[in-house]
Amino acid sequence: MTTKNSAPEAQEPKTPSNFIRNIIDEEIKAGKHTKIVTRFPPEPNGYLHIGHAKSICLNFGLARDYKGTCHLRFDDTNPTKEEEEYVESIKEDVKWLGFDWGKHLYFASDYFDQLYEWAVHLIKEKKAYVCDLCPEEISEYRGTSGDTIKPGKDSPFCCRSVEESLDLFERMKNGEFKEGEKCLRARIDMCSPNINMRDPVLYRVVNTSHHRTGDKWHIYPMYDFAHGQSDAIEGITHSICTLEFEIHRPLYEWFIENLPVPTKPRQIEFARLNLNYTVMSKRHLLKLVESGAVTGWDDPRMPTIAGLRRRGFTPEALRDFSDRIGVAKAGSVVDIALLEHCLREDLNKRAPRAMAVINPLKVVLTNYPEDKDEELDLPNNPENEAAGTRKVPFSREIYVEREDFMEDPPKKFFRLGPGREVRLNKAYYIKCEEVIKNDKGEVVELRCSYDPKTRGGWSDDGRKVKGTLHWVSAKHALDAKVIIYDRLFANEDPYKEVDENGDPKVNPESVQVLTGCKLEPGLGKAKPGTGYQFLRHGYFCLDKDSKEGSLIFNRTVSLRDTWGKVNR
Repeated sequence: MTTKNSAPEAQEPKTPSNFIRNIIDEEIKAGKHTKIVTRFPPEPNGYLHIGHAKSICLNFGLARDYKGTCHLRFDDTNPTKEEEEYVESIKEDVKWLGFDWGKHLYFASDYFDQLYEWAVHLIKEKKAYVCDLCPEEISEYRGTSGDTIKPGKDSPFCCRSVEESLDLFERMKNGEFKEGEKCLRARIDMCSPNINMRDPVLYRVVNTSHHRTGDKWHIYPMYDFAHGQSDAIEGITHSICTLEFEIHRPLYEWFIENLPVPTKPRQIEFARLNLNYTVMSKRHLLKLVESGAVTGWDDPRMPTIAGLRRRGFTPEALRDFSDRIGVAKAGSVVDIALLEHCLREDLNKRAPRAMAVINPLKVVLTNYPEDKDEELDLPNNPENEAAGTRKVPFSREIYVEREDFMEDPPKKFFRLGPGREVRLNKAYYIKCEEVIKNDKGEVVELRCSYDPKTRGGWSDDGRKVKGTLHWVSAKHALDAKVIIYDRLFANEDPYKEVDENGDPKVNPESVQVLTGCKLEPGLGKAKPGTGYQFLRHGYFCLDKDSKEGSLIFNRTVSLRDTWGKVNR
């Protein structure tokens, strides 16, 4: 048992072990930590996507399993791109995924005064200087301006006196210079093979109001400078980043070693999530939003957590997916079919069943009493007896799917056809007696007889019926719009087909809007985000834009992976 002052015990993890857990276990055994502290540090410049969900599950999951804490810290060091809307959306996403930061909500801007003092410390130690080179000149001097990396050369301002740099840095803070006119750089090694160590920029002039600090500051720290020091201030033990930050680790460690920070966190990198048919670049996702290619950050086709939530994904499915893909050092591409499999498994257990006729064809039961209505008991979820049953009305006129009828059916078509008998789900056997057409020769109605002795969908005489159809009572049906969503990009590698700007082309068939759909009346009580299995169609949820009398259901996922079959 862990006490307040004792070291945490290596836990039997609730998720499969991985190299990060192995590192933590070894450090705990060595007595290095009294408490494990991780953090999730998003930049509030957009909505989180499914790649962030993996990081959230990893960081909060480690804190949970090792009885530590995980901080939510916003890296709000770039006021030109940050908005309060993004802050609130990120908090909502983390909570929706099932995690709680408790009292540990922080912002990098909380530490601006301390970071400024540490920058002054580096100047006084002759490890930082104010540079007058513009961004293009800095790139040239660092040897990164051309197609190939060249040896760097010192800035002509690297030997500026401590007194002059201190004066200029303070004047930068007070807003005396234009953006790009001056910056503060660390003095490290312009010949380093690691470009990040070639006198990196620590502060730049940004004359933009900050969403939390207002106009107090005219300089803002770069991510590399703010990141590690924020970790140290908060007592983070393990700063877990994606693999692209591996090359930044020497700089992370240089700052920690050369500043009087209170603690020394350890940075560990893991492979980011790459998902086929999916774009993870926040820049490209923003362009989709701004161009109108999608309806917004929460468009159900988007890989954002908000979009997945609106489409009907469950937090349980995303956490299960995160556990299954694991944590590794080597990058790889995960098949989106695994994500859909996790979702189907979860929804199959929890989603109530309902009947919805997407492309309705009217059926009149000619021998059913015109003045009769009845209620039939249907299970809410055959996978869960505890879910109970519901009452579904039945009447003389019903709707079935148009695709469930063929006038001249082939041999292996077991649904309705002239003279054919089928079972209505949990209702009766019916037989098609007459086909009604309009002037264009299109089928508009079927006249059928029903067998009253088959109530519940079974016959005492033992005759077998192969086809079972779902249905909706016409007089009780609710009208609805159903939106069928498919993958936003048609290619497994979205960058295989790009537009004139080099951006992946959106799949023109990624959304299909169906109107005039007929639903069983119980769906009128559905709440936004609640998932249902529409029998024989897939999983659906009520959209947030639905209103009474104007229902909108989004398809979350099909019952089977039809995409895989089409593309084999």
